[in-house]
Amino acid sequence: MMTRLTFRTAGESHGQALVGILEGMPADVPISVDAINHELARRQQGYGRGGRMRIEKDRARVLSGVRFGHTLGSPISLMIENRDFKNWHTIMPVEGEDTGAKRVTVPRPGHADLAGAIKYQQRDMRNILERASARETATRVALGALARQFLQQLGIGIASHVVQLADVRSPYSLIDYGKPEWTLPLNELNARADMSPVRCLDHEAEQAMMARIDQAKANRDTVGGIFEVVAYNVPVGLGSHVQWDRRLDARLAMAMMSIQAMKGVEIGDGLGGACRFGSEVHDEIFYDADRRQFARNHNHAGGIEGGISNGMPIVVRVAMKPIATLMQPLQSVDIVSKAPVAAHRERSDVCAVPAASVIGEAMMALVLADAVLEKFGGDSLNEIRTRYDAWQEYVRQR
Repeated sequence: MMTRLTFRTAGESHGQALVGILEGMPADVPISVDAINHELARRQQGYGRGGRMRIEKDRARVLSGVRFGHTLGSPISLMIENRDFKNWHTIMPVEGEDTGAKRVTVPRPGHADLAGAIKYQQRDMRNILERASARETATRVALGALARQFLQQLGIGIASHVVQLADVRSPYSLIDYGKPEWTLPLNELNARADMSPVRCLDHEAEQAMMARIDQAKANRDTVGGIFEVVAYNVPVGLGSHVQWDRRLDARLAMAMMSIQAMKGVEIGDGLGGACRFGSEVHDEIFYDADRRQFARNHNHAGGIEGGISNGMPIVVRVAMKPIATLMQPLQSVDIVSKAPVAAHRERSDVCAVPAASVIGEAMMALVLADAVLEKFGGDSLNEIRTRYDAWQEYVRQR
């Protein structure tokens, strides 16, 4: 689904390091490693995170594809060291004999443990859970930070916030963008959300969300929720209606669903729009003569119509299930003895929805950067910017 900008990640949760490769980035894009590390730090924040966030202070080391702070047009590779590996070097070595230490034979309900063990014919499910772990998303956030820095050169921004945690819902949604009551500038959305321990824009909802996390922790349970990711200043014309795999909404949905523990995606008003009349859902079209552009009075479509960006903010809402590792384990079965037993436990979080919203930003950045390269082509930033500016002028003259 990504054709011009592609990426791969490698590494295990408790292995030596995580590695990522991003291919297709044009030359001459200014790159800040500090900006990458800033995104990695945002991923590690959030009320309800576990002890590993105190162990791992993620820092990216760019290995190739960047020279003197600018991309070369060649593949960019980076590495994030797992600082906790010093405590796991006898358990996760590349060579040596398996001593059976920390072997996992009891699968956790809701995890890839059992299905993965059967698929890959493994008796020790650590061989599955180490890669299935959401620790892998640190690499995605680092690679997404590179894509974000490219998009910023074209004025495209990405932000997110948490709209629901358990049964507590925030009154703010980017679906309401364009209404008079939406007064927060989109370029300030992340700064506002990052000030909240749960990345919520509403103070009352924030306090209630934190109370739900405290309740879950006291009960040795976990909670999930819903977050929104928004891209603003997106040009008209990204994606296409002509084939199923070129539709921008389909590509974004796949990207978001690829994040560990995500179980649902809505573009714009999504499921809510399916429950109302068409006259209440579809965004009426106007022409703003002063700004020389078409406009809409609402954004129920979430910035995408017919698989193509329409110039409104792109809004994707993603549902994350409660984390499957419980401190009060559910019932399971030992795959060797077949005896009933409590599920295996690994160090885990009570809630990771705020962190997941930052991962969603990274996936949005990667997909949109790919769509921009598909639309405007070019081997260097200057070449792309020339075509991008010409397209924007064409749109204004329509």
